[in-house]
Amino acid sequence: MQMNKVLNYIKAVLENTPKDWIKLTTHRLDIYKEELAKTDFLNQFEVLFHNDNSNLDTLNELPTAFDYIRLGHPLSCILEWTIAHLNATKSENIISFSSKTIAVLAVLRKNLLENKNTQILYTGKLSELLDVEILRNVYGYKFDIKNTEETSTVSEFDGSTVYISQQNDIYNFNTSSNADFLINIHEEFGSVLFVNGEQNESYVSEIQHVRRRETIAMTPANCFSALNILVNKSFSENEKNNLEIDKALVLKTIKEVTGVQTKPLVASSGLSIQYAILMGLVNHALEKHKGKAIKIVVPPNCYGGTNDQARRVAACINNVEIIDLPVDGGNDMVKSIDLVLSKTALNDAVPFIIAEIPTNPRVEVPDLIKLEKVLSKKRTTEKGNTAIDPVFILDQTFCPNVHFLGEGEILSTVKTISFASGSKFPSGGLCTAGYCVGNAITKELMNKIELHLNICDNEATNLQYKILAKQLPSMNNRIHDAYKNTREFVNFIQDTLPEAKINFVSEELAQQGFTPSVFSLDLPTKGNTDEEKESYKRALNLKLIHLMISEIPNESKFCVSYGQLKGCYWTVPATSTQGTTKEGDKDYIVRASLSPNLDLELHKKIFIDFVKNI
Repeated sequence: MQMNKVLNYIKAVLENTPKDWIKLTTHRLDIYKEELAKTDFLNQFEVLFHNDNSNLDTLNELPTAFDYIRLGHPLSCILEWTIAHLNATKSENIISFSSKTIAVLAVLRKNLLENKNTQILYTGKLSELLDVEILRNVYGYKFDIKNTEETSTVSEFDGSTVYISQQNDIYNFNTSSNADFLINIHEEFGSVLFVNGEQNESYVSEIQHVRRRETIAMTPANCFSALNILVNKSFSENEKNNLEIDKALVLKTIKEVTGVQTKPLVASSGLSIQYAILMGLVNHALEKHKGKAIKIVVPPNCYGGTNDQARRVAACINNVEIIDLPVDGGNDMVKSIDLVLSKTALNDAVPFIIAEIPTNPRVEVPDLIKLEKVLSKKRTTEKGNTAIDPVFILDQTFCPNVHFLGEGEILSTVKTISFASGSKFPSGGLCTAGYCVGNAITKELMNKIELHLNICDNEATNLQYKILAKQLPSMNNRIHDAYKNTREFVNFIQDTLPEAKINFVSEELAQQGFTPSVFSLDLPTKGNTDEEKESYKRALNLKLIHLMISEIPNESKFCVSYGQLKGCYWTVPATSTQGTTKEGDKDYIVRASLSPNLDLELHKKIFIDFVKNI
């Protein structure tokens, strides 16, 4: 009886699903509560279920689920909630992935760090999905693996048992099994993981964090399809994806946008492609530079996902270490890189440098001629041997239209991999898919990156390719129009509040092609002590943001996003993009990003009201 109630309610919800749940990367940012992000949506959804309320307007008022659709979104939460009810468990014990393989990799990672044994039992042809040799030799995971047909025959094991089943029915699990983790793999949708038993619930947050940093949740469109199949037993999408045509157009457009001729790689998110980059480069270094230390050089105040992911990779692999790279806010990126590379050269280490250009959130661009010289500089080890050349990993999400890598460009002769987050300008906020390209001298590296993209099953989905095929061709025009709005707003703020410090590109840099649509704002402050001044400024930051959101709720949002099709996005980097960085490296300033389509005059008017009340 209870299950019929659940399925009938889900059927009604699917008939009234808000379009934003499927079409946007984030829903109802205006009512997003970060401290409740993992619970608020489902708590309120549960109340609606008990009241049998599936009204469209009511569903639309539900808060944002999790922080981005990488970690979870309304439809993935509802799918997991439904599967949990079907299997008499807590909703947090069901975790969905767009990837077919990372669910098991998440368990292996946790057990590696806890020095715990793992046995993997599976049905079907798992060898086509899991590259056992690389998972052991590169990722460092330790496990036994064998084919079996019966979950009920799981024998006692000193460690964790993972049972993997490849089937179209991803909803039902053999809960009588004594396997610790059960994973159902769907050929098209991805995978669903069941954390079985209270003794394994400590894994939940760690597994969710893998989903947050190295992959994404099952996509909104696929969750919608999966739920429809569950309640209707059959479901056909109205729009058919033509993958070959869409993918060919996306790859062609990325080449045109970046000015490179090498094959681009497209992943399910910006962090998915970045994870493939790091693991591909580590794999290459382990083969080509056996026994040598690998140094991942990362700005301590860069985007939190980048910072956190790099440290997570280092935590799993013995000879990988993180080195901080101060790049902005008074630090010079070129000088910092020169110092770091001099040290890694003396130690005969393999250096990988991750940097954002322009930097985030200070929107600074280094002297590119000096940067190229420092990266190309020939160095020697302590013993006088030639040092290993660095690989420069360039995050150009802020300015994906700038040509760095093509023939004759500034970084064409330095081993450089460039990547961009797809939830920003590439898709206009309609999907998370990200991409990377390499210059002509990185072909061998790109092959390794592609290998690890496939190992993690993190390639962009069919629908993501379809969205990119539609959005990428207009990207440069949108970048141009968004920059114009941002420049006008920045100039207006400078005139209206001249004592504020604004971080934005100069007109000279804009002439060179650096036309971001994001700026950061250091508001003027008051107080007798440093503590009083900092406290006043932080309160003023939030006052400005909340005023913009409350007065222009249809356009202004409290979010880290960038490159959307419309509206204006506000955040404090220290509490959002820099969430995982060390406290002393965080920026408690305002960061704003403007789109090509917004009511700029209204934003100016509200800013004047703000200034009048300071």
